[in-house]
Amino acid sequence: MSNETKHENATGHGGYERQDLQASSILYFLLTIVVASAICLIGLKGLFAYLDHREKAEQPPVNPLVTNVLTDTRHISPGYPQSAFPSPKLEEDERGQLNGIRIEEEKALYSYGWVDEKAGTVRIPIERAMELIVQRGLPLHPQAAGGDAAAATGKTATIKKGEKK
Repeated sequence: MSNETKHENATGHGGYERQDLQASSILYFLLTIVVASAICLIGLKGLFAYLDHREKAEQPPVNPLVTNVLTDTRHISPGYPQSAFPSPKLEEDERGQLNGIRIEEEKALYSYGWVDEKAGTVRIPIERAMELIVQRGLPLHPQAAGGDAAAATGKTATIKKGEKK
């Protein structure tokens, strides 16, 4: 017995055995996988079509008082709830509605506009209002002698213990 490695096969060629792997068997295997996958896809499509038809047939009847009824209640159009249901409505997009409110508030805080046009009341941005206060200073009102509004009018109020104002 020898420990030498044989590098030749039975045909006398070196390298590898040429009859182990045939291209036709690999192609048949791949073709079988493709055909089996196609059969499964067709079967699943048929199954889902059957289940969809059955689900549509078994939908409960809609209340006759409801108007603007959709034919397929599983697929709702984007504007359907706003047009079909009366107020008050549940919030559908809380984050979007809150963002809309915040955007409107920021527009009011950072833009010019009328609060009351007849009275001549305007709205200015916060930064501009702070600049005007720094330039002009705070408006001063005349104070009463004792700093009390009651003293300015000359009336005094006395409250006895146990009485309400």
